[in-house]
Amino acid sequence: MKRYKKFLAICLLPLLLFACKKDKHTLGEVLDKSEIKFSVLQDKKADAGGNTVILKNMTPGTLPMWDYGTGTSTKMTDTVRFAFAGDYVIRFSVSTGGRIVKLDSVVVKVTQDNLNYVNDPLWKALTGGVGNEKEWVLDTEGKFFNGPMYFYGTSNGWLKEGGPWKDGAVQTGCYGSDCWVWEAGLGDTYPNNMTQGNYGSMTFSLKGAAVFKAVKPMENINSQTGTYFLNVAGKILTINNATILRGYKPAKNGITGISNWTNYKILSLDENTMQLGVLRDRDVDGEGPAMIVYNFLTKNFSDNYVPPVTGPDEGFDPTFKAGELLNMLTGTGSAGRLWKIDAEGNPIDWIAKGKGWTKSHNDSRDWGWNNALDVVAKDSWILFSRIGGLKYTRNQHGVVSSGTFTINESTNEVTLNGELLIQFPGSFITPLKNTFKVVKAFPGKVESKGIWFGTDYNVEKDEWFAFHYIL
Repeated sequence: MKRYKKFLAICLLPLLLFACKKDKHTLGEVLDKSEIKFSVLQDKKADAGGNTVILKNMTPGTLPMWDYGTGTSTKMTDTVRFAFAGDYVIRFSVSTGGRIVKLDSVVVKVTQDNLNYVNDPLWKALTGGVGNEKEWVLDTEGKFFNGPMYFYGTSNGWLKEGGPWKDGAVQTGCYGSDCWVWEAGLGDTYPNNMTQGNYGSMTFSLKGAAVFKAVKPMENINSQTGTYFLNVAGKILTINNATILRGYKPAKNGITGISNWTNYKILSLDENTMQLGVLRDRDVDGEGPAMIVYNFLTKNFSDNYVPPVTGPDEGFDPTFKAGELLNMLTGTGSAGRLWKIDAEGNPIDWIAKGKGWTKSHNDSRDWGWNNALDVVAKDSWILFSRIGGLKYTRNQHGVVSSGTFTINESTNEVTLNGELLIQFPGSFITPLKNTFKVVKAFPGKVESKGIWFGTDYNVEKDEWFAFHYIL
C-alpha cells in the first residue's frame, strides 16, 4: 500500500506543477508602422473641391483612431465632409498589441467651400449662419430655464421628438427606458451643484471655419480655442480640444463622474436657447447614471432680457359690490344656479401668491386629479338659490341632500351649514371644511369663466388649493 501511495504521488506531481503554472496572456504582436495600411481619399465626384473625404483603415485586428480637425472617429471606414476650403490635417493612429502606433499625418487640400454642409436651421441657430458667430452664456439667473443645470434620464434626448414618458402621458424626448427629469432650480439646489458666479461665455463661429472659443473665469481659463462639428441627424455636438462652460472644478453631482466632455447630446436648440447634455457614466455618491444637462442662452438674449411683469391671475381676490357675490352664485331668477366642477377643462389648481399652476385637464392631473375623480365629478353638482332663504341642493354622485348657506361679504367666504362641497372619498384633495373662499371670480364673465372655490390655504406658501366650478 505504501509503495502504491508513493507511486501515485510521483505520478501526480507533474500534474500539480503544470496546474500551478500561470497562464501566459498575450495582447498580440505589435505591428510595425510599415505594416499598417490606411487610406485618405477625396471623393471628387461628390465634391469638385474635395470636401468629401473617405477614411479607411485597411489593417485587420487594429483599432483605428482618426483625428480630422473638426472631429474624431474610431470607425474602420468613415466619411468626413468639410464645408470650408482650406488645408486639413488628418492624423491617424491604431491600437495594436496593447500599444498605440502613430502614422504619418496626411494633409487634405479642400479648394472650394460647400456651404450645403452647414446650412441646416440648427447650424444657423447655433452660430447665426455662415460668416457669423454666436456667443452663449449659462442661464445662471433663471431668465428662461429654471436654473443653469437639469438632470435627465440616460434615455432622454432631442425634446421635440421621441416617445411617451412620465407615467404614460404623451410627452417628448424619450428614446428608451430611462426617461425622467429633475429641473434643479436656483434656490439652494443651484449652489449645491454649481458654485454661483460668472461662468464666462463660449462662441460658435462659422467665419471661414467651424471654430469654438471660450472664456471661463470659474475655471481660471482666459482663452480656450477648439473646433466643433454639429451632427444634425444625430443631434450631437462635438467639440475638440475644448469644453463647454461647465462649472468650477469637480462639484457634487455636477462635473464629477463624467468621462466624455467631447460629445454632447442636444436636447433643445433654437435662436436664443440651447440645452447640452453629458452622460454621468461613473457612480457618484451611489446615485448611478444620469445625464447632466447645461442650459444656455445667447449673450444677446441674456443681456437684453426684460423680466416679465408678473402679477396675480385675472380675477384673483375679487372685489364685489354689495350683493354681487350672491347674484353670481344664485343668479337673479327664481330657479337658482347649478354648478359643476370643470372636470373636462381645468378642475383644480394650486394658486400661490395669486398665480395658478394649471391651465388644462392634463395639468390638473399632474397635481392630484385622476380618473376616479372624473367619475364622481361627471354626475355631481350643487345648486344655489335664494327662494325662501339662502338654500343649496347638492347631488353627491347620485345622493341628493340640501341645506342653507351664508355669505361673508367682507371675506368672500361661503359657508354650507351642515355639509361640505362635493366630496372625493379616499382622495387627499377632497374638501374638509364647510367654509370655502371665492379665490378667483370674474364679474360679468361668470358664464364663460366660472368661479374658483378655495378649500384649503397654506399660510407659509401663501397658497390656495381651489376647485374650478362652472355653470
